[in-house]
This record gives sequence, C-alpha cells and structure tokens, in this order.
Amino acid sequence: MTDRKTARLVDFHCHLDLYPDHAAAVAQRERERVFTLTVTTTPKAFPRNKELADRTKYVRAALGLHPQLVAERAQELSIWKEYLPSTRYVGEVGLDAGRQFYASFEQQKVVFAEILSACAATGDKVLSVHSVRCTKVVLDTIDARLPVGRGRVVLHWFTGSASEARRAADMGCYFSINAAMLRNERSAALVRTLPKERILTETDGPFTDNAPGGVGPADVKPARDGLAILFQMGQNEIDALISENLRELVS
Repeated sequence: MTDRKTARLVDFHCHLDLYPDHAAAVAQRERERVFTLTVTTTPKAFPRNKELADRTKYVRAALGLHPQLVAERAQELSIWKEYLPSTRYVGEVGLDAGRQFYASFEQQKVVFAEILSACAATGDKVLSVHSVRCTKVVLDTIDARLPVGRGRVVLHWFTGSASEARRAADMGCYFSINAAMLRNERSAALVRTLPKERILTETDGPFTDNAPGGVGPADVKPARDGLAILFQMGQNEIDALISENLRELVS
C-alpha cells in the first residue's frame, strides 16, 4: 500500500462504495494515486469492494461490521469471520454509545470483542476503529483482546479526552484525522497534542463531503492542509510525514 519513491496523499478511512458510482470512485482514486482504505459497513459488501480494489495499486478494501448496524446485522459476524483470511485490513468496526445506538451497546461489545479476538488469532491485521462516546471501553477491549504485536489499530475520527489519547498512543494506536475534526476548536486542540508519527489523514467520505451527493470521492487535501497549518509544516513536509507514518503502520 506504500510507494517509497515519493510522498502521496493518504485517505485511510472512506466509503467508496457509498458513492453513486462505486467503480468510478475507485478508478478516480487510482488515477489520482491517493493511497486509500475503503471501509465497508457490512460483511456482505466486502466481496465487491475487494474485487475492485484488487485491480488497483493504491486502493485497499477493509472488511467491516459497523457498530451502528449491529442491531440488525449481528448475524453477519459469521460471514465476517469467513472473509477475514482474505484481507489484511479490517474496518469499519468498533463501538458507538451515542443515544441513537445505545440500545445495542451490549451487543456491540460482544461483536467487537469477537472481531478483535479473531484478528488476534489471525495476526497482522490493520484495523480502522469507530469509538463514539465510549473511548475507554474501546481501549479496554483492545487491551484485553488484541495483544501488542498481533495487530495494529487506527482510531478513526477520535473524539476522546486528552488522557484517553495518551493512553491510546501508549498502546500503539494511530489516529486518522479529517478536515471536520480540524474545524472544531476542541478537537483541533487535541489533535495538536497527538504524536506526529501516529497521524494519518482521512475523509470519511461521503459523510464529510462539502457538497452532499457529490459523484466523486471527497478530497483529502483539506485534512492535509489543516494538519500542515496546525503543526506549522509545509505541504511537502506534511505529505512526507503522513506517507512515512503509513509505511510504518503497514510494514
């Protein structure tokens, strides 16, 4: 997923299959040479995502079971486990304790624990993890179920506290940052405290698109540019940092 010859833009969490033309979205990312992790929300969506990504140099498909869908899709965990050996990348997975999804929170915890245990048993997986209003529980579960050296975690759109961020960094977690996070004063202040060597960029498109219903993938440059301003770095410098972080993550 990396190119040692030059720095490239990185979008480590987006949903290419949720754009109007999935194949065209993948082709655009390949044409633009943006290293992209396209996450899935259900296991049944994974085969088509993998089929398209396998034809590319710059796009990888992740196997997901979104916590917001667990109430209606928990039975697909068996399908998720069936597909796991065919990919190194896992996502979107995790927990969501928001009001709308709290009724399924106990069920979410069971599913997430099973996912982490399966990843630990297989080894060498890279996970993009959702952690809305439950960062401590997410980190506790990772700590208990995914031993150091058995997988690597990227916390997508991190909204935890400063102490939780420090704990996550101490556990070896990475953080994928999007432009919406940097427009929020509290979130931007937290991002500024994160270890620079653990930061990646993301769009979470199409959920963060400035023009909802856009036909092409969200642009990751606003996230890159926002980080450059936040860390007082030039564009080439931040591109090199993010590219190196990605190489280190997947090495």
